[in-house]
Amino acid sequence: MYQLGTIGFIKAVKRFDTSFETKLSTYAVPMIIGEIKRFLRDNGPIKVSRSLKEIAMKVKEVQESNDKKGNELSIENISEILKIDKEDIVMALDANSFVDSLDRKIGEDDYTIGDKIANKQDEYEMVINDITLKKEIQALSPKEQKIITYRYYRGMTQMQVAELFETSQVQISRIEKKVLKKMHDKICI
Repeated sequence: MYQLGTIGFIKAVKRFDTSFETKLSTYAVPMIIGEIKRFLRDNGPIKVSRSLKEIAMKVKEVQESNDKKGNELSIENISEILKIDKEDIVMALDANSFVDSLDRKIGEDDYTIGDKIANKQDEYEMVINDITLKKEIQALSPKEQKIITYRYYRGMTQMQVAELFETSQVQISRIEKKVLKKMHDKICI
């Protein structure tokens, strides 16, 4: 706002005419206020043409006057009253509708709309990843499938898996490393 006021003041200084015998402040204040109002009017969240804004204002006036009478008007009725195409009225109303932010908090847990969208995306990604992993695990030998299942789905240590297979932890580590590399190479092609 300060910057806008400064721009308005600079314009006032450039256009000020001393021949009218008035103070600069008398001329500058309306220029400063006008600059700020112009910015607020013209620079909303979505750029909308002045003609659409004017149509929206006319529609709002017609709706308010009929609301006082208890009547609710359709787009067709408003179009007839204002003698403006229905499409232009709809565009004007859409252009002046509320713009929501992805950062707006929803609920009591401080979640935002953006968080909800991200979570949906994450859910889809998780499903796809699960399907891909299951397919790759099914392509392994039965022994490799068991090792991966015990390690990553049941949370067992390499030592615990080694005891089940009656082998060494080093051998399980080698098999696991080989299987993971093979799966990674197939998935990340």
